[in-house]
Amino acid sequence: MIIRLVRMNFKPEESTNFLDLYKSVHPKIQAFPGCLGVELYQEVLDEHSFTTYSIWETHEALDTYRDSGLFQTIWPKVKEMMRNRATAISYHKAVF
Repeated sequence: MIIRLVRMNFKPEESTNFLDLYKSVHPKIQAFPGCLGVELYQEVLDEHSFTTYSIWETHEALDTYRDSGLFQTIWPKVKEMMRNRATAISYHKAVF
């Protein structure tokens, strides 16, 4: 299982546009093969910063999504709305 966090900072005038886009694509991402869940969080001290928290069956499933037409359609639109580059990191559960 892979946890993926993507932190995005939006131009103030684009935050509402991002939320509208996210609402429209969330069900499609949620239904993507290998996606076990996806949620959006808004930062407490910066209303224009958001983080997606997604859970994937495998890293390969995440890569398949990132190579998909769905992602290739969404991501360029999101990037245009951001005030700087997104930060993305993937985790797997530490076993001890």
